[in-house]
Amino acid sequence: MTFELFPAIDLRGGQVVRLRQGDYTQETVYGDNPAVVAREFRDAGARWIHVVDLDSARDGGAANLASIEAICAAVPECRVQTGGGVRTIEAAGERLAAGVARVIIGSAAVEDPELVAELAVVHPGSVVVGLDVRGREVSTHGWTHGAGRDIAELIGAFTGTGVSAFVVTQIDVDGLLTGSDVALYRELLGTTTVPMIASGGVGTLSDIEALRELHVEGQRLAGVIAGKAIYERRFSVAEGIAACLPPE
Repeated sequence: MTFELFPAIDLRGGQVVRLRQGDYTQETVYGDNPAVVAREFRDAGARWIHVVDLDSARDGGAANLASIEAICAAVPECRVQTGGGVRTIEAAGERLAAGVARVIIGSAAVEDPELVAELAVVHPGSVVVGLDVRGREVSTHGWTHGAGRDIAELIGAFTGTGVSAFVVTQIDVDGLLTGSDVALYRELLGTTTVPMIASGGVGTLSDIEALRELHVEGQRLAGVIAGKAIYERRFSVAEGIAACLPPE
């Protein structure tokens, strides 16, 4: 399995932003043209771009759908996966019609698991389950509500439903640039054969390499999402992609 870098674009009010540990009051704005940022990622060699609509994640709706469509139009060479506020079949269809390759179902997956299976039938190969955790408890609605569910339990429940991948974000380290929760991913790799993408805490190329080398009984991560480290110039997208490759 190829280990991919997923450079991230988080959208709020049409701007490119990052939150600290999911806190909407701790926002840093990095740009006002998401399509330009996407083209920079493409030019650096990115094959995937990870896009989150933070407004929709918290409040529902499709607040940044136009920006998502603009990103897809700007980088037809890249595959875009997007989440945040995708809670119905219709909302997923809107994102796919905008040009994304995969939609990420988060809060709705936890609250309505049958929706995931329905989406996987309607849009085969295009459904990802996003599970955001504080410690081990899954959080929903833009990380503002604890769901009272354990991450491993939900990974097991969604395995076999037709989802293409899991995105697992450790909120405790997100935006801190202090390293990923490697122990969590080591445990979860042993619970599913569905490809899994790590998110949260990446601050150095060594963090990417540690995730790349992680394996449990032949299972490896499918990739890693990086956002703040790129915007804060801890490493470039090109350097991050190179760190995803196995050593020669």
